[in-house]
Amino acid sequence: MSGADSLLDLLGARQGIVCAVGAGGKKTVLQHLAARHPGRVALTATVVTTHFPESLGFDVVVARDAQLPERVASLDGARSVAYACPLDKPGRHGGASPEVIARIHREQGFAATYVKADGARMRWIKAPDADEPVLPPGCSRIIAVVSARAIGEPLGERVAHRLGQLQAVTGLAPGETIRPLHVARLLASPAGLRKGAGLCPVAAVINMVDDPARESLAREAARIALELDPAIGQVVLTCLQREEPVVAVVRATIGA
Repeated sequence: MSGADSLLDLLGARQGIVCAVGAGGKKTVLQHLAARHPGRVALTATVVTTHFPESLGFDVVVARDAQLPERVASLDGARSVAYACPLDKPGRHGGASPEVIARIHREQGFAATYVKADGARMRWIKAPDADEPVLPPGCSRIIAVVSARAIGEPLGERVAHRLGQLQAVTGLAPGETIRPLHVARLLASPAGLRKGAGLCPVAAVINMVDDPARESLAREAARIALELDPAIGQVVLTCLQREEPVVAVVRATIGA
């Protein structure tokens, strides 16, 4: 199995409406999956997002929400598509409505639609606000992302988004060092990166595992998360700057 195949399969991201939440590489994870999927896919967002990279080679549609289904339908049905709404902010697009994303996915028969479903303002760790995540109807998989770079950093706006929510979910105090336990609580808590999932399966990812020291900390966070909630099943450690993006897979102990 190739590295690309393994990440698609490990995250259960080959089909359906796949949404990414959290911080520390959501867009990168989604773009990686979309670029390597062997079928016809879509890339979009329900929230503000950056412009889609030309390197993807996708057809790009930017139109008002109500116009998106017709505009996407008018394209070559064999090509993958990235779409969003216009936004009067340099370098940014607006999110499409959850209902429109579900409609386009259904009508166009995409193998998968990859959706950025919350914002993090380029931080490494976050917890959801009251109105987050913004999931389309029929979401079939949630990818919960946090960056290993947050571990060892003091809790503050430089590395974290939604500080109040993070404190409530993790037990952190302002300025306190973020430790593997706190990341584990964020991954395992129904008020953390599993918020809004319901019965939808969640794939946990610790990203930016760039060196052995971060791998050790990420493994500890994953182990604790699985102790807190063995139903998580596994935590995938990634470094998307490498040719082989999967650093490790930490799985729940059988019989735990």
